[in-house]
Amino acid sequence: AAPLPPLLLPPLLLLGRPLLGAPGQGAGTWSRFARLPYPQDQLFLHDTFPDGFLWGAGSAAYQTEGGWRQGGKGASVWDTFAHRPATPPGSAPPAPAGGDVASDSYNNLFRDAEGLRRLGVSHYRFSLAWARLLPNGTAPLNPAGLAHYRRLLGRLRELGVEPVVTLYHWDLPQGLQDAFGGWASPVLPQLFRDYAELCFRHFGGQVRYWLTMDNPYVVAWHGYGTGRLPPGVQGGPRLGYRAAHHLLQAHAKVWHLYNDHFRPTQRGKVSIALSSHWIKPQRMTEKNIKECQKSLDFVLGWFAKPIFIDGDYPESMRSNLSSLLPEFSEVEKKYIKGTADFFALSFGATLSFQLLDSHMKFQQLESISLRQLLYWISSEYNNPQIFIVENSWFVSGSTKRDDAKYIYYLKKFIMETLKAIRYDGVNVFGYTVWSLLDGFEWHRGYSIRRGLFYVDFQSHDKKLMPKSSVLFYQKLIEKNGFPPLPENQPLEGIFPCGFAWGIVDNYIQVDTTPAQFLDSNVYVWDVHQTKKLIKVDGVFTSKRKRHCVDFAVIRLQISLLQEMHVTHFHFSLKWSLILPLGNLSLINHTLVHYYQCFASELLRVNITPVVALWQPMAENQELPVSLAKYGAWENPETVQAFVEYAKFCFTNLGDHIKFWITMNEPSVKNLTYTAGHNLLKAHAKAWHLYDKEFRRSQKGKISIALQADWVEPACPFSRNDQEVADRILEFDIGWLAEPIFGNGDYPQVMRAWLHRRNSVDLYNFHLPYFSEDEKKLIQGSFDFFALSHYTTTLVGWEKEDALKYDHYLEVQMINDITWLHSPDRAAVVPWGLRKLLKWVKSKYGDVPIYVMANGIDDDQNMVHDKLRVYYIQNYINEALKAHTLDNVNLQGYFVYSFNDKTAPKYGLYSYVANQYEPKPSMKHYREIIDNNGFPGPESPELLCPEEVASCLECHFFRTRKSLLAFVSFIFVAFIVTIFFITYYSKRVKRRYK
Repeated sequence: AAPLPPLLLPPLLLLGRPLLGAPGQGAGTWSRFARLPYPQDQLFLHDTFPDGFLWGAGSAAYQTEGGWRQGGKGASVWDTFAHRPATPPGSAPPAPAGGDVASDSYNNLFRDAEGLRRLGVSHYRFSLAWARLLPNGTAPLNPAGLAHYRRLLGRLRELGVEPVVTLYHWDLPQGLQDAFGGWASPVLPQLFRDYAELCFRHFGGQVRYWLTMDNPYVVAWHGYGTGRLPPGVQGGPRLGYRAAHHLLQAHAKVWHLYNDHFRPTQRGKVSIALSSHWIKPQRMTEKNIKECQKSLDFVLGWFAKPIFIDGDYPESMRSNLSSLLPEFSEVEKKYIKGTADFFALSFGATLSFQLLDSHMKFQQLESISLRQLLYWISSEYNNPQIFIVENSWFVSGSTKRDDAKYIYYLKKFIMETLKAIRYDGVNVFGYTVWSLLDGFEWHRGYSIRRGLFYVDFQSHDKKLMPKSSVLFYQKLIEKNGFPPLPENQPLEGIFPCGFAWGIVDNYIQVDTTPAQFLDSNVYVWDVHQTKKLIKVDGVFTSKRKRHCVDFAVIRLQISLLQEMHVTHFHFSLKWSLILPLGNLSLINHTLVHYYQCFASELLRVNITPVVALWQPMAENQELPVSLAKYGAWENPETVQAFVEYAKFCFTNLGDHIKFWITMNEPSVKNLTYTAGHNLLKAHAKAWHLYDKEFRRSQKGKISIALQADWVEPACPFSRNDQEVADRILEFDIGWLAEPIFGNGDYPQVMRAWLHRRNSVDLYNFHLPYFSEDEKKLIQGSFDFFALSHYTTTLVGWEKEDALKYDHYLEVQMINDITWLHSPDRAAVVPWGLRKLLKWVKSKYGDVPIYVMANGIDDDQNMVHDKLRVYYIQNYINEALKAHTLDNVNLQGYFVYSFNDKTAPKYGLYSYVANQYEPKPSMKHYREIIDNNGFPGPESPELLCPEEVASCLECHFFRTRKSLLAFVSFIFVAFIVTIFFITYYSKRVKRRYK
């Protein structure tokens, strides 16, 4: 073969590489990552990989080749293992069985190469089937097998794809198992050397990356210890450790063979693909960290330490296993030490959570943090150059083309690799996704899929069909990572004058306990004995009229709101307490007076009350018991009861409240179609009532507030997923929004979907119809669009996880594991708010919009309040983008929630030991309010006139400040004059006495 051009790679350390790593240095990994700044370190990193970074895909011979009897191939231990009877007699075996046919890559070499070309990868990792080249494991050579791999290498050469070749990927020739006992025999290392020499001679001119074997842990432990995998020998730990001993010797022999005889001419590199899990301590104690270190020693260190450090097993294995672990002589240690030109790492579904025995975890917690594993390897093994030669996760075997779960795991792993390079200084130079195409997944058979390309195993031609992950990986390779995009950058700017900055409390704290000043009793202080006040029986003072200042709780809440600098405060009334019987026959006048006082006190300090008439809560949906008992919103009588209640509130509170919400966040998840129908009519009637009878005198505004979380297609390239997302948005938001803000009727998507489900699946979900008069009543019954937004959800159409699949709407909920999540697992997705606001504008026109609630939970830990600081900062910034860049008519933004007492874990004020304390997030929100957004050097200075909230009682005084000053002066002068007259008159009287 013609000489190969130089590798476009960073220089690799070869012979003479200083092996200075000290065992145990990786133990600092856990404490280091525990100290990293939160949430900044967990944010998505928009950056690219170093120039020359290698992107590839991989496969293994037994998983994909098939053709198990073609071209003179011999049987492997996997062929034998898969052909053993695994089902009771008389039952049909699963088809196809094992890897007999699999993806049929043996007969579709150019098909696979076309997949590589489409991806644009720089390398392709594949394995040679030992039994295809040497049917019995030793000579003679099989010409058909030799020709097959030469054709494959030739095609890769034509495409400019670098081959990364594994000599042995678990498929040991059955002849060697039968004749010698496989890797349990000391003969195998020399036979493996002979096989490798054949491969180097025939293929070495075209291959510069060799891997001697894949995941020796699985081969040794489960092939010869537990017997879970081929050859299925249940030899116990002793035989498992002996097999591993021979595997290490075999690897070292092959490395020295290449180094001594082939490297000078072929200029390649040789390593071994080592697989590992990641483990984290149950608690951050020194003992648990030692156990985590031991877990990695027993799995990865078992093979890595002899090769990368000193030629011997980890000390933790030596001290725990005593005579079970074979010994290396000093000569063998020197022979094994340093026999890898780079660190080839395999990480993913094959070992993690599947083939790792529970006792290997040492009572600690398994995790899938690739980044921390990379840092541990770098620390433990002297910062080697790392080549990730296998990584991905899996999807269900029934998943076809839209493999969203696979994409988001891939995204997570690649992101962690990027962070390891950019943040942690780990030397990673290549990444290999597993695998190129669907195949036989070892002990999982065909129950899962790991390929970028879909293969229909029942078809004859086995065509490759690209999944959504192909498009994801293809674009990632083109961009060499995740380069920053303009929409990801924060925007500098400010909101307009009059923008409503608010805070939410579901229900204000109500305490109608009378103040001491209203007590008409007379008391005497017993200063000599009890030191207490003693009531004097039969003696009373005159009663005075109640005043709003008598409610101490109101003063406290108002002072906290003032401290926050908000302009608006949003809370809900309690229908069930104001009208306990659901009608005007019994009125809680004390509570009504309390609400009047609260609203007037808000206005006094220039905070606008935003009040909801009804908000559903768990108990009786916060309806009066008499209404909840008789069908709640299912009962049409509730509609009229709500209108009467609304009229009472407008009459008694309307002078103080100019910003009304009829219903706040009615939960569509818990709402029947009949209940929703009645709820819409009740809202519309209340709106028209206010519009006709109260608006002119009270000059307020009124609408409904809907919960509106964004829904994003899980696979952005999938038309099916987009259809699902559109459907969910209509069912979640459009159901109640379309009749009011749209055409007066339910979304056509809902009607069409329910008709289909009722006709095909014999469901009986009836969506009621509005009369023409009802449509006119409901359509346009709004003054603004109020929405509550908390998070974003990903949805797809492929059923992947039964627990997160909605059969009624045929939607699969998907989680992007690269997103930040709160302690309660709410996803933090700021851009979802901007998309939602744009969607509302596109659907319902240039309607004024208020974000009436937006917030995240914590766990009473100030660390997680840092997440809230990030949440508020970035959600408001996305709102600014919607307003500034998308011309959304955004009028206000409200944070949820006021305090932890009324909304535990969501408050900007903590509540501990009867004390309210501002969290850092409150102070951060206040700063944003004071700046009216995010002003930058080029932001124009905005001079807003001081806004004064409407207060009828205060209007007289505010418009006559000069008169008030004059009257005050006269009053003070009069008091002083009286004082002096009295004082001097007394002095005169004393003088005459």
